Amino acid sequence: MERIEQIHGWLTAQFPDQPHTLTPASNDASFRSYLRVTFADGKTCIVMDAPPAHEDVRPWLHVQQLFHAAGAHVPEVLAEDLERGFLLISDLGATTYLAALENGDADLLYRAAIDTLIDIQRHSRPDTLPAYDRTLLLRELNLFPDWYIDRHLPISFGNEQRNILAAVFEKILAVNLAEQRVYVHRDYHSRNLMVTDAREDPRPGVIDFQDAVYGPLSYDLVSLLKDAYIEWDEERALDWLARYWEKARKAGLPVSADFGAFFRDYEWMGVQRHVKVLGIFARLCHRDGKDGYLANMPLVAKYLRAACARYGELTPLLRLLDQLENRQVQVGYTF
Repeated sequence: MERIEQIHGWLTAQFPDQPHTLTPASNDASFRSYLRVTFADGKTCIVMDAPPAHEDVRPWLHVQQLFHAAGAHVPEVLAEDLERGFLLISDLGATTYLAALENGDADLLYRAAIDTLIDIQRHSRPDTLPAYDRTLLLRELNLFPDWYIDRHLPISFGNEQRNILAAVFEKILAVNLAEQRVYVHRDYHSRNLMVTDAREDPRPGVIDFQDAVYGPLSYDLVSLLKDAYIEWDEERALDWLARYWEKARKAGLPVSADFGAFFRDYEWMGVQRHVKVLGIFARLCHRDGKDGYLANMPLVAKYLRAACARYGELTPLLRLLDQLENRQVQVGYTF
């Protein structure tokens, strides 16, 4: 309540002649929360509440400037109080892609999301965002043994299994780090893309980008097309991936000229992300008390299994997943 009272006071000081009300807008997986401000004239905007003891709004402001310069539809900054962790930003509405996809035109939405992603990637520059380097990629992979296995699953995981997992992680990292680098949103998916008025501007509103980095080109495609919150049949996702590849090549992005090689990079990047996300969802549950994410684990595990089954080098990880899930290991052949 103290934070809410501070926000009321801050808004009153900013707009002394405009009475306002506050209602919850959304929460995310961090300590940030969002409140919708409605003024007496009906206009709305959003307050980002980022407690300084836990969050820093400066990375959000930095990425907002970069993505805005690239032509992405990101919230505008209307007022800021860095000391207290308050930002007043424009309201991109309340309809996420995830909500709209029940009745909306998925092809229209996803083509617009791909176009925006290409715009962001085209404006990438090195040494502008933190590097998505080996240290960070490996730290994310290690969330899997640290939280998904050690804390979430009631199973004994010995040194031999840990050594196998570490060896697979090295193979994954080698492929990830060989990719060309661009700006990476890091959570470019249906909960962080907002539907705007397509008649005026077909671009999605892009939010929750404060953790953006400079890293592997295919990462945001995995977030978008292998979304933890909504599943598309593989044929449709592959069509969108091919459309991205064709447009990216025309835009001069450093994608492989061979679609097969590009697809392999995408799949292996997906393995890194899915391993990480299983660890993150387990941590959100067991550390932060946010058990709602457990419902999304089966889809993430499904993506992970499908990719591991395609590549013989990832068979050891598939077998470990069998052990973790107490599955009977199937005998088969990899070609």
